[in-house]
Amino acid sequence: MAGNSSRRGAIRKDGTKKGQVAGSGGKRRKGLEGRGATPPASERTKHPAARRAKLAEKSAQNRGGNTGGRAGGRPAGRKVEDGPEVVLGRNPVVECLRAGVPATALWVAVGTDSDDRLKEAVQRAGDARISILEVPRSDLDKLSANGLHQGLALQVPPYRYAHPDDLISNARTHQEPALLVALDNITDPRNLGAVVRSVAAFGGHGVVIPQRRSASVSAVAWRTSAGAAARLPIARAVNLTRTLKDWQSKGVTVVGLDAGGDTELDTFDGKGPVVIVVGSEGKGLSRLVSETCDHILSIPMAGPVESLNASVAAGVVLADIARQRRG
Repeated sequence: MAGNSSRRGAIRKDGTKKGQVAGSGGKRRKGLEGRGATPPASERTKHPAARRAKLAEKSAQNRGGNTGGRAGGRPAGRKVEDGPEVVLGRNPVVECLRAGVPATALWVAVGTDSDDRLKEAVQRAGDARISILEVPRSDLDKLSANGLHQGLALQVPPYRYAHPDDLISNARTHQEPALLVALDNITDPRNLGAVVRSVAAFGGHGVVIPQRRSASVSAVAWRTSAGAAARLPIARAVNLTRTLKDWQSKGVTVVGLDAGGDTELDTFDGKGPVVIVVGSEGKGLSRLVSETCDHILSIPMAGPVESLNASVAAGVVLADIARQRRG
């Protein structure tokens, strides 16, 4: 058996072992190397964002490749969301088009049965010069988890936010004392849209929201604002507390809303530059934001109701400040 050189672990003449040995000798080194950063969702072929990007590319080609237009009246170059939003279903699509939501493409599935909503959607999209594309039904199926798109989808581009400094500049342009609203812990886009609508209605100059843990300007917020989001600048603050302190240094009074506030709306003088900070109905104002406020304002109420919805409370205060300034 000693002469059987083919057995496992036998010694070669050069002193090395014959047969399988431990280690790969560097042959599998590439397999141990990292693969680098994960590519963006839009570049992963099976990711829904990639399918949306593909449909967006079709829309751009149909419109001559022009995708650099402004959305929501915001100047180019501002930070935007990662990708466009897709609104699915006939009623939501029609409501968005009625509200003037800035869409870039209307997608109609091949073979979709026509009804009044579909006809209205196509008519409004045509009037607004929105690209209308007929696509395979499977393309819309991929965008919907349950397939309930009813053969109709609307692409809404990312909203282009203003910078917080732009809101002060907007007030100076109008030669008026700044009237601003900051939202803290507001996560419902319908509340955001309703506040934007109230600020526009009562002569405000803009709304600021935190960059994180906040509702964003989605199609729902656009629709609730009844188009006001197109006329009123909305800014995003990386740090809301820091933004409020910066505004204080520029002479703006920061007023938080809370049912247990030390100042009542009836006695508050809102004729000077002011920012109204609105918290959520459940959490209220965050601690750091509350500590930053110059005043905590309460709204007198006759009934047993403890608090108001955020958008309603903002509307009440804005209406009273607008009345004071008219006087």
